[in-house]
Amino acid sequence: MASGNQQSATNTSSTHYDVYGIGNALVDIVTEVDADFFEKNEVEKGLMTLVDEKRQLHLMKAIDMKRSKMSGGGSAGNTVVAVNQFGGKSFYSCLVAKDELGKFFLDDLKRNGVDTNITHERCPEGHTGRCLVMTSPDAERTMNTFLGVSSFLSPEHVDETAIKNSSYVYLEGYLVSSPKGLEAMKEAKRIAERNKISTALTFSDPSMTKYFAKQMEEIVGASVDLLFCNEEEAMIFTGTNSIHEAREKLKQVARRFAITLGANGALIFDGDTFIQIEPYKVRAIDTNGAGDMFSGAFLYGITHGHSYAEAGKLASLASSRVVSQFGPRLEPQQMKRILGDLIA
Repeated sequence: MASGNQQSATNTSSTHYDVYGIGNALVDIVTEVDADFFEKNEVEKGLMTLVDEKRQLHLMKAIDMKRSKMSGGGSAGNTVVAVNQFGGKSFYSCLVAKDELGKFFLDDLKRNGVDTNITHERCPEGHTGRCLVMTSPDAERTMNTFLGVSSFLSPEHVDETAIKNSSYVYLEGYLVSSPKGLEAMKEAKRIAERNKISTALTFSDPSMTKYFAKQMEEIVGASVDLLFCNEEEAMIFTGTNSIHEAREKLKQVARRFAITLGANGALIFDGDTFIQIEPYKVRAIDTNGAGDMFSGAFLYGITHGHSYAEAGKLASLASSRVVSQFGPRLEPQQMKRILGDLIA
């Protein structure tokens, strides 16, 4: 059963949110690895793989931790932070442990003005989730994730009041890998639909559409208002071999959608027509967080009076800035510059 205000760390009854997000709260450990690292350590390159703590600690010993950078992460976490940094207002339902990483994560949300359902004092004992993000010389990101207490995120962590006061509910696709996480997504979607709040879903990673296809279909249900995915995820989910076929099939399950096409920009369907979003040419260093940033910038755009074409342009520019540096997020001043560049 979803909670009302009693669970929330914030009084949500009087606050309007552009986006209510729910997802795995993870602290990212971002590091660079050599091209042969994956074969040597039997890591599946280019995907997100769930691992236990023992396996993750083994990998952390194999890399140069002194050169690693720690930051607040999680797919939906990155997205709601982006919405706030652009000037919007977000709420994030998640679960961290009463440990140092949990405090680090919640402090990071607070610093970025994101309201949440928990306080550190009321967090459970255990370990906060960690995501080891390995970037190879080709700029591709590979992730090995230990969920920790985040695997216990459940419907009780859904904040009904915050959802009722939001324009969009944003569901993180990674949650389908956990039975309780899937139920939490369904509960958030049910509350949103019952209160005529728009629903947005991100497929999050090709592995989610590949290995959890049934669960992903369950959460999509009859439809979602807005879907975010990349071209590989779109083709896997629809069982097609081309983006042209995939986009036609996606119309059956999403009223509107955005398909990111890497160096080729993005394709937006606004419910009526297809809009091709031109790419911004950059030298990609690290693709970690590009999709999260795209979603955050796009959601900010459409909740602040911008058309789908304008929001797509903002999202394309913002994600191009993310891939040209290490780490999944930008600094607030970089966000202001992006808005300034688009207006100029």
